[in-house]
Amino acid sequence: MHPAPHRQRGAVVIMVVLAMLILLAIVGLVVDGGLAYMVKARLNAAVDSAALAAARAVPSGSNQAEQTANAQAAATQFFAANIPDGYLMSKPALLSTSVAFNAGMVTIDVRAEAPMPVSVMQVLGFSSMNPVAYAQTIRKDLDMAFVVDTSGSLSSSATTVRAAAKSFLNKFNVTQDRVGLVHFASGAVVDNAIGTSARGFNRTAMLKNIDGYDFKGGTASMEGMWQAREQLNGIASINRSSMRVIVFFSDGDPSAFGSYITFANAGDCLDKAGVIEMGSTHGLSNLEGTAFDSVRDDCRVVRNSKIASVSLPAWYNGHNAYTNKNDVAKREFQVVTTMPRTVTADLTTETAIQRNVERASRNLVEAVAAKARDEGIFVFTLGLGSSLKDPGTYDTDTGEMILKCMANVADGPARCYNAAKPVGMYCYAATEADLTPCFSRLASAILRISK
Repeated sequence: MHPAPHRQRGAVVIMVVLAMLILLAIVGLVVDGGLAYMVKARLNAAVDSAALAAARAVPSGSNQAEQTANAQAAATQFFAANIPDGYLMSKPALLSTSVAFNAGMVTIDVRAEAPMPVSVMQVLGFSSMNPVAYAQTIRKDLDMAFVVDTSGSLSSSATTVRAAAKSFLNKFNVTQDRVGLVHFASGAVVDNAIGTSARGFNRTAMLKNIDGYDFKGGTASMEGMWQAREQLNGIASINRSSMRVIVFFSDGDPSAFGSYITFANAGDCLDKAGVIEMGSTHGLSNLEGTAFDSVRDDCRVVRNSKIASVSLPAWYNGHNAYTNKNDVAKREFQVVTTMPRTVTADLTTETAIQRNVERASRNLVEAVAAKARDEGIFVFTLGLGSSLKDPGTYDTDTGEMILKCMANVADGPARCYNAAKPVGMYCYAATEADLTPCFSRLASAILRISK
């Protein structure tokens, strides 16, 4: 017996209805699900941008209440800018922006939703979909030594340098970050020492000091770097931040370094500490003060067209005069060496003075940067002006190459780069107009905001 025709028709109707429901479900998933996917993607991007903006806005406040308010305002602004109301019929809403401060770290959590109606899926009993998104940024704690070149070659750019340096400091958190300020020319000065226990820094005092910079003197880059490393290492290990940074700005080649030099002739300046420089006077300038004139005439390496009976020390001793040649603890940076540039102790001729002081100045600043990296410190460098592209008098490497070497960047000299050590950043400002953008790039890299 065969089934009745009307039974077959009933079965076909049921199968068609089921097929149509399945088809509608598939179409609903494709249409409404596709729209929800697009809304979700846009919502994720908006939440990410809001969280990053909030983290960048935190430093602008002078206390945690202001910083929280600034962060929340920035999150709201950037969220709205990245997903407009009514996007694909959704209603985006920023649910919360929480800002938590904990021992120098700032954690920002942003939550949002974008409820949206459905079309095809209504036949299946769904009236809406509700994409949600969440993002977190962690603003790491920071110890930073900021080193500013105030040599005479920057006198015509003084206004721009001051403005750019101040804008750089404004990007850091006065209640969470520790910052020390150093400037150098023929010698180096610690304008504002870094805090060794409490967090935060006095930005107002630093901005005032920057406004007072007098641009004159030589380029004792070693002294600026030495002071920066001293500042960071002066913080006990238990109190150090998770990120330690030296930011070094200059427009020229290193041409001087601090030293105790023994003058052998009777009546000469005996075991006098100062900065020995390239130049016609070859004087010992003030090592740490603000007056960069020679200490006194009889301390000049060259005076009355005659060479004093002096020589360079074997090891850097500008801040630690060693008397015992076997005292290894006081030997950290070689002056007389064959690597990477050959330096002898000879100061018996004008040429020997020029060559050995130039090469030692370059070797020493690179050595301090390398030692800092060994200690887990990142070095970020910024160079200004075309003179950085010129080779040295006695070596082919340029000032820019030295700054890249200090920062340990991949496109620097091969002899310097070590991927296993902290890799910093070098930014070149070809003109004064590039200076503030370069400082901003360094600040963004230093903050290392991560999700």
